[in-house]
Amino acid sequence: MTESKIKETLEKLFRLHQLGVKFGLDNTIGFLKELGNPHLNLKCFHIAGSNGKGSTSSFIASILMECGHKTGLYTSPHFVRFNERIKINGAEIDDEYVVNFYNQNAGYIEEKNLTFFETTTCMAFKYFADSNVDYAVIETGLGGRLDSTNVIDPLASVITSISLEHTNILGHSIDQITSEKAEIIKSGGKTFIGKLPEIAVNIIENKCKTVDNQLFILNDFIIERAEHIELYTEELDIDRLESPLPGNYQRLNAALAILAVYETLDFADENIFVRAVKNVIKNTGIQGRFEYAHLNPYVILDSAHNPEGITNFLSEFEKHNNKFNRRTLLFTALKDKNIREMIQPLKSAFNEIVITTIENERAETAEQIAKIASEYTGNYRVSASPEAEVTNFFVQAKENDCLVILGSMYLVGRIKEHLEKNKNNINNKF
Repeated sequence: MTESKIKETLEKLFRLHQLGVKFGLDNTIGFLKELGNPHLNLKCFHIAGSNGKGSTSSFIASILMECGHKTGLYTSPHFVRFNERIKINGAEIDDEYVVNFYNQNAGYIEEKNLTFFETTTCMAFKYFADSNVDYAVIETGLGGRLDSTNVIDPLASVITSISLEHTNILGHSIDQITSEKAEIIKSGGKTFIGKLPEIAVNIIENKCKTVDNQLFILNDFIIERAEHIELYTEELDIDRLESPLPGNYQRLNAALAILAVYETLDFADENIFVRAVKNVIKNTGIQGRFEYAHLNPYVILDSAHNPEGITNFLSEFEKHNNKFNRRTLLFTALKDKNIREMIQPLKSAFNEIVITTIENERAETAEQIAKIASEYTGNYRVSASPEAEVTNFFVQAKENDCLVILGSMYLVGRIKEHLEKNKNNINNKF
């Protein structure tokens, strides 16, 4: 497969972003029927949530892989390469499959005006079915009810967290957002929920009763300690669950993943569960979760993209704070986020906040973010180029200085790509 062919195909795929986001399942159902309904042959774990769904999906996939199962993993967005979205046993979908899939279905995609996410979701289902995976772990894109992934009848539905996000689309209250996400719960399956607000738990309990679905609440099975979690079921006795992804919230995600696999597949090997959590990065390639991209000067990449994510990040950042000298934040966010509640707690954690923007149809302008920031702090400035800010940081940085990239997974992806392209120059300097 030549580089020019995959580049040309990805350009066509990315142009589908111009169609925006369409909510509804008709396009996805129609395209899957055209493809022979590959999703009907998949045994799926379906994961939704305001935060933690990507990490929990990766923990579930890692567990299934350690159990010896051929496992598909579908997540979004990607950081650097499109192929990151669709993996089997940690290996990205190959370029040839992407090119052939698009070329074989280009007429249908263009005629029906399929969006980028609709097309990509159908590609993932077809790839997993063609590859005869044992299980597929499917992360929702946005919400649940009208998300393109919500065409499957999963073995397990997992809801990691609920907070106010995408309020212009999902609703302006916790109960509205919960109701949207709870629509991934199907008749006769099992549902697993993380630490949710009481109103959200009640809504999900009622949904499970309505469709005869068995509900498991993580809090009923864990004890939280300062640096680890204890997880107990009838057969499991894990007295020290730790995670290579920093933060107590990641230990909660790991515990939720273990509970989902244990109860769904009736599998109870504690050693495999603990090993799978330990090996999640190696097995799935998960990245952008409090990730140190460079050490001294420090560059930290984190995919926190809403107020709850910011709170989780800051709780972990505070533990590392004593090794940093000057702390700089490079920040942007999408229009549909609560930017005010994201910026407010950040103001006291950094010596300087650099506000930027990204090329995305949903991105907020740097000027609008700066207007919000000015209500809380004067210690900020605006930059048109996030890449230039990273380059300048390495030019000017002194020992133990720290740069954090935060606020949007798309920004994290851009910086990861920039660091990869310039790693030789950076390594030569430090």
